[in-house]
Amino acid sequence: MGLYEKLVSGEEKLSLVGLGYVGMPIAVAFAKKIKVVGFDLNEQKIGLYQSGVDPTNEVGPEVIRNTTVEFTADASKLKEAKFHIVAVPTPVNDDHTPDLSPVEGASRLLGRNLTKGSVVVFESTVYPGVTEEICVPILEKESGLTCGVDFKIGYSPERINPGDKVHRLETITKIVSGMDAETLDTVAKVYELVVEAGVYRAESIKVAEAAKVIENSQRDINIAFMNELSIIFHKMGIDTKAVLEAAGTKWNFLKFAPGLVGGHCIGVDPYYLTYKADALGYHSRIILAGRRINDDMGRYVAENVVKNLIKTDIPVKGAKVAILGFTFKENCPDTRNTKVIDIYRELGEYGITPMVVDPAADAGEAERLYGITFGKLEDVKDMDAVIVAVAHTAFLELSRETIGGFFHPKHQVKVLMDIKGLLKKEDYQEGYLYWRL
Repeated sequence: MGLYEKLVSGEEKLSLVGLGYVGMPIAVAFAKKIKVVGFDLNEQKIGLYQSGVDPTNEVGPEVIRNTTVEFTADASKLKEAKFHIVAVPTPVNDDHTPDLSPVEGASRLLGRNLTKGSVVVFESTVYPGVTEEICVPILEKESGLTCGVDFKIGYSPERINPGDKVHRLETITKIVSGMDAETLDTVAKVYELVVEAGVYRAESIKVAEAAKVIENSQRDINIAFMNELSIIFHKMGIDTKAVLEAAGTKWNFLKFAPGLVGGHCIGVDPYYLTYKADALGYHSRIILAGRRINDDMGRYVAENVVKNLIKTDIPVKGAKVAILGFTFKENCPDTRNTKVIDIYRELGEYGITPMVVDPAADAGEAERLYGITFGKLEDVKDMDAVIVAVAHTAFLELSRETIGGFFHPKHQVKVLMDIKGLLKKEDYQEGYLYWRL
C-alpha cells in the first residue's frame, strides 16, 4: 500500500506547516478527505483557530468550528504525519533581495520532525532551485535522512487569491511536481483529492517554481503599463478609465487597471526572479522597470493629493486628510506589504498626518507593524481631502451624501481621490475636484 492509499484509509496523516491565508484553507480542504495536522509557530493564531475563530476571513468561523484539522503549535506533532505541505511566506528584504528565512526556518523545524517514508511538498513562491538547492540540504541536515532514499520532495505553487470567494483552491488548476515519477504521481493524487479543477503535472520542480514566479511577474508588468499610462494621460487631461473602457471593446485587449501593487505576491515575486537572473549574470530590464513604476505609485498619489489641495487654496501643512482603506486588497484583513502606507508616509513629509479608516483590516496588525491606530467611519468629519484607497464592499455602499458629509462644510470644492475608480465620476463633477488613477 502506497502513501496515497494510506492517507485515504486514515492510516497516515497530512501536515500543513504554516496556517496563514494560504495554508489554513488548504488544511481545511484536506481535512474533509483525510486526517490533517495543522501547525503554526504562532500560538495566538492557533488559539484562535482552536476556539473557532478565522482571523484570515478566508473560510469563516463556522467552517473553522466544524473542521477536523488538529491545530497545534507543538512541532513534535509533525512526526505523526507522512505527507507534509510547507506554506510559509517568502518576503523580500528592504533592499528587495529574497528573504528566505521563513522557508529555511520551516525546513529546519520540519527536518527535526521528519520520519522515513515522508513526502515534503513546498508551496512557497521561490526562484527556481530553492526547493532542491536550499531546502533539501536543510531537511537532510536536521533529520539525518537522505533525500531520494529516506524521504522525497515535491513542489506545488500556491495559487490561492486571498479574499477571492470564486477562485479558490478547489477551482484553480494546481501545478504539481516531484523529484521523480513516483513522487510526482503521489503528489498529484493527493492534491486531486481536493482540487476539483484538476492538476497539471510539471516536468520538474524547477519548471513548477519558474511557472509560479512568472505568473505574478506578468501581472506586475501589465499593471505597471497601466500605471504609466495613467501618469501620461493625466498630463494630457484624459481620463484613464474612460480610455481603458474604450480600448477594452477589442476582443484581445488585456483588461488590467492602474493601482497600488502590494501584498505578498505581485509586489514581491518579481524580485525573486530578477535576483536569480542577476546571480547568473543577467540584469533584468523589463521586470525591474515595472517594479520601479509600481513601487512609486504611493508617492505619486500623495503628490497629487498635495497638488489638488493647492488648487483649491487649502493649506497643505496640517491639512485634515482621511484615507479610507489600508489593506493590500479589498475585503481582506491583511495589512502586510500594503502600499497604502506609502501614501500615508509621503503625506507625512508634507506635514500631513492622515486619519486612516478600515473596517475590514486587522487593526492590531496595523498598529504593530506601522504604529497606526484606525479611526471610525462615523468620525470622518471636517476633512480637507478624502482618499478612497481600497475597494472594500463597505466603501462601495457609501452614498454621495455620506461622502459629502466627510468634508468641512466651508469647502466649496471638495478634494476627492478615488484611487481604484470605485465611484461614478459623473456623480462628483459638481462641487468636487475628483481624481482617480
